[in-house]
Amino acid sequence: MAQTSYIEIPPEQIEAYYKGLQTGDRFVFNKIRKKIVMISRKKKKGLRAKSYLPTIAEAWNLLSEAEKTEWGNAGAEMDLNGYRLFVQDKAARIINDLPGNATPSLLHQSWVGNLIISEPASEIKIIQLHPRFYWVSKKVAGKKGMFEPVKITEDLGLPFKISLNYRSELEVVGGENFAKFYARVWHSFQGQDLYEILEIPLGYTDDWNHKEITLSEVSGYPVAYELYFHLKGLRGNLYIDNIKVEHSGQNWARDPWCKDIHHDFTRAFFQIPMHWAGVILPEGSSYESIYKDF
Repeated sequence: MAQTSYIEIPPEQIEAYYKGLQTGDRFVFNKIRKKIVMISRKKKKGLRAKSYLPTIAEAWNLLSEAEKTEWGNAGAEMDLNGYRLFVQDKAARIINDLPGNATPSLLHQSWVGNLIISEPASEIKIIQLHPRFYWVSKKVAGKKGMFEPVKITEDLGLPFKISLNYRSELEVVGGENFAKFYARVWHSFQGQDLYEILEIPLGYTDDWNHKEITLSEVSGYPVAYELYFHLKGLRGNLYIDNIKVEHSGQNWARDPWCKDIHHDFTRAFFQIPMHWAGVILPEGSSYESIYKDF
């Protein structure tokens, strides 16, 4: 790509230039883009023809009241009403060429996290960091597609509870083997840095189910923690959703509904940590968010 320090606009094109283009934020992502204008009726009609919403709305109206209630109960698990979750789920089905409607579930909704181990790998370990101070990306209200970095102060308090919903399709390939979700809690006592492991063991061939564990006390005072998924001596798939890390009255898990567990941020947001980062990630192992018809 060529780089220029300036451009010279002919006088006869200046009015057209400023009418059709606008500059982006020079401190975040220096660019020139098309100016957003009012959409004409003709263009709106064309957009409606391309949208999934009329098809999805028609499918929603065909549901019984009992089915809509089930979607509402499932949507409440991720702070959505039933219709919004149905729109999200049905759009994903259309994109993935899946017929019909999904069955709403309290244990997983639309996109889920998927940890994969295939030959030659037999291990995977990923981490989500939770120091006392860190940055997250937050959508700017009223600005389409605009996000800003926000500094978070997370004062770890007790009781401290971790939980998740998961489904496992794993097989043992020999040697030491385990599958677990755990938190490594750092606490300070009489000038010493100590660590407490809060662990949830995961079965190898479990259908969707919920597990949780709580830490009520530690020596001294809690400082910070890290979250891990660690699978060893196994191959197959682990599916995860609705991750919760609760203390001080709220859920602190990043991407709790596993919409994009492998999300990496651009250089403009270099200070924001990945939702989950690989610690042990050999060839054959990977992790991503997927839509699957369970």
